[in-house]
Amino acid sequence: MSTAQQHDTDAVSLSGYIIDPLYNPKNGDIDPNIGLPGQFPYTRGVHETMYRSRLWTMRQFAGFGSAEDTNARFKYLLKNAKGTKTNTGLSTAFDLPTLMGRDSNDPLSAGEVGRCGVAIDTIDDMHRLYDDIPIGEVTVSQTINGPACVIWAMYLAMAKERNIDWDTLGGTLQNDILKEFHSQNEFIYPPEASVKLVVDTIEFATNNTKRWNSISISGYHIREAGSTATQELAFTLRDGMEYVEACIARGLDVDSFAPRLSFFFNSHNEFFEEICKLRAARRIWAHAMRDRYGAKNERSWLMRTHVQTAGCTLTEQQPLNNIVRVAFQAMAGVLGGCQSLHTDSMDETLGLPTETAVRVALRTQQVIAHETGVHRTVDPLAGSYYVESLTDQMESDANDIISEIDGLGGVVDGIHKGYFRRSIAEASYRFGQEMEAGDRIIVGVNAYPEGNEDAQVELLQIPHTVETIQCERLETFLKDRDDDAATSALEAIRNAARTDKNVMPSLVEASLARCTLGEMVQAMADVFGRYSGGPEW
Repeated sequence: MSTAQQHDTDAVSLSGYIIDPLYNPKNGDIDPNIGLPGQFPYTRGVHETMYRSRLWTMRQFAGFGSAEDTNARFKYLLKNAKGTKTNTGLSTAFDLPTLMGRDSNDPLSAGEVGRCGVAIDTIDDMHRLYDDIPIGEVTVSQTINGPACVIWAMYLAMAKERNIDWDTLGGTLQNDILKEFHSQNEFIYPPEASVKLVVDTIEFATNNTKRWNSISISGYHIREAGSTATQELAFTLRDGMEYVEACIARGLDVDSFAPRLSFFFNSHNEFFEEICKLRAARRIWAHAMRDRYGAKNERSWLMRTHVQTAGCTLTEQQPLNNIVRVAFQAMAGVLGGCQSLHTDSMDETLGLPTETAVRVALRTQQVIAHETGVHRTVDPLAGSYYVESLTDQMESDANDIISEIDGLGGVVDGIHKGYFRRSIAEASYRFGQEMEAGDRIIVGVNAYPEGNEDAQVELLQIPHTVETIQCERLETFLKDRDDDAATSALEAIRNAARTDKNVMPSLVEASLARCTLGEMVQAMADVFGRYSGGPEW
């Protein structure tokens, strides 16, 4: 036993066993396809020490009602994480009008303002959302796609007005528009223009922010729409490759932006499948970046990922069972090697999470981190016959799908041909058939229904006054601004879009000139048009 081991209290289990930091084959013959943690192809994790040196970031998703309502929830989450060794980040959920790039006073926004996320129309709303939160110290994730460049511009403008250096800002913009065409429908512009805007944000982040991840390439919503784990794996990575190719076509050096790309995966019910999906994802991405795109920087090869437990698995029946589901799904994400994790609240299938449910979700992560001992050794499942075999099979099957997408001409061409929607719909239909036949048991739904008559949880209600007050604030905001400055700023956005310039500088200036989200989104729509789906759909 080494002296380091003797004095490493983290390596001693509660039963007194000395646990090595890392376990490898006793004969020292390491399969290069498995490798070592922190080394190519990163099957065993992107960091050498993984959770032994730093736990994953516990990034709880929050957003509802007004900016003040969500700000209070953010502070509640930060307070409940205070005094622990956990790394806490904030993840922002926006309401449907904001996600679709519409102001709260838009007729199409009626009845939806603040319902499923926070309403953000202006830079003033952004100030209220992060009021008294040290955004230069706490990492912030923003779950938005169609108008992601506008929301990020407002965030940067808000930071500028608070005299916060952009280089200190840490966080992630979801900004993955391709998966919207596959699964979630929150797109605004045609696919080609949408990808162009993503490249604009990646380029701007590369040149102006050191710590910000300008995109989180997301399989989560693909899985929520009904895909298989392997489809989620393949579609997500091929979407990432599409962005890489678009950035290279723009003239960006792959090693200038690739280290800041991040990913976002679902953690579903099939425990080992979810673990192996993450292990296979790192391996596929490492080979793609090194061999397909010629990246030289090792940081460009590794795949950093956020994981969220599967909202689609939560049941309205017997909602307390969801606590158990979330715990196992979270453990799969941890054993799979995620860098940050969100645990769903037990009541999300019934309504917006209550404070009690949110606290239980956060405590679930803290129990895993501090009571299970999973952090004591790196990648404890490595070498398992089952785990390695399943990882290999998922890698092979995903690569077959990636080759099929390549044969279609890439992701954008696949969107126009309806490939992704057909594939997901077929998988979802098969899952439904398995449930109907009883081949797939969902506890409390198609088996063990005793107790379904009791809702068992309180519900969070959003009053209509949220919408009324938000629209009144917007009206006041518009009256108080310099209309000439706003008009000029909006025309600058149109000019940038017409001339194929990077739109981000004009969006930041428009945010400072007090243009609204809806106005900036429409300015680009004046040039790009709005997309409602191709005839193949």
